[in-house]
Amino acid sequence: MPPDDGVVRVLRDDLTLDPENDPGLSDAEVLHLYRHMVMTRLLDERLVALQRQGRIGFHVGSLGEEAAILGAAFAMRKNDFIFPCYREFGAALMRGFELGVFIHNMFGTAKDTVRGRQMPDHYTCRRVGWGSISSPVGTQITQAVGFAWGAKIRKQDVATLVYFGDGATSSSDFHSGMNFAGVFRVPTIFFCRNNGWAISVPVTRQTASRTFAEKAAAYGILGVRVDGNDLFAVVSTVRKALERGIRGQGATLIEAITYRMGGHSTSDDPNRYRGSEVLEPWASRDPIGRVRAYLEKRELWDGAAEERLIAEIDKEFREAVAVAERTPLPPLESMFEDVYERPPWHLLEQRAQLLNGPRAPSPHS
Repeated sequence: MPPDDGVVRVLRDDLTLDPENDPGLSDAEVLHLYRHMVMTRLLDERLVALQRQGRIGFHVGSLGEEAAILGAAFAMRKNDFIFPCYREFGAALMRGFELGVFIHNMFGTAKDTVRGRQMPDHYTCRRVGWGSISSPVGTQITQAVGFAWGAKIRKQDVATLVYFGDGATSSSDFHSGMNFAGVFRVPTIFFCRNNGWAISVPVTRQTASRTFAEKAAAYGILGVRVDGNDLFAVVSTVRKALERGIRGQGATLIEAITYRMGGHSTSDDPNRYRGSEVLEPWASRDPIGRVRAYLEKRELWDGAAEERLIAEIDKEFREAVAVAERTPLPPLESMFEDVYERPPWHLLEQRAQLLNGPRAPSPHS
């Protein structure tokens, strides 16, 4: 990414901030974001280990994308709603989603917010303005636009942020959502994490356009490119997009340029379709390392503080896992609940057949 490519950057190589786009974060705010970035990466590592041990079934990580994910969420207000895909658990935790409840989702326990009916990493938390996660690619885009449109009709001061990857730009929901947002000038921020891959499909096979941001022009909205590994640039860019939306100037498409340092999920082996050498230039621009270097230069962080933080996160994580593993699974009959206010006769009949039928020897059989 050469310096004249139109990509917004703030954190310079000498660890100073470009005043033109400096979001003006306080030391306390940077420390807060850094702690959550570290937590996100540590949880990623530990959840992958749990999956490999057979204790959970699946995990979608965010290795290398922490600045894009957390910076975008941090720039939004508490009253705004976020519509995620499945890689943004760190942002949910930063907004107030409890770690213990998140871990219940990973194990699918009776205390899971979606009652064990979804895959791990597919949760919801209305209290912190977090939409329900679903696996189909791109469907959250039209939901985010519709939510913002509804709030605009009710004259509510609410904007929406929707996360998606570069692969979702090939979905019909992306085009439908962008077109609707352009026509009705809804306050939605389309946050595309261009991380290089849609599972095993490279960006070069995803689009013939030079950038993803330039697609915004076709729908009459603003398109912006930002260094997704620069926490300060992400916060600044999303804040400006939010301000535009609040002023009634419509939606913004943000292309955050980053890289997926791990596999698409624990079910994926990236070594089958890319070489390890492609990771080297991105590892040198690790978003967490860059923020830590910035804090250390300002004498706000050191090795001892890092060790304390890791110990705190580990303790909280281990306690949450221990609780989740002691918690029973949702009762079988719960799958018939939350469907109708009054269950019809055929569901009551099916529930009785289920409860009186044979049982598998274990939950994993």
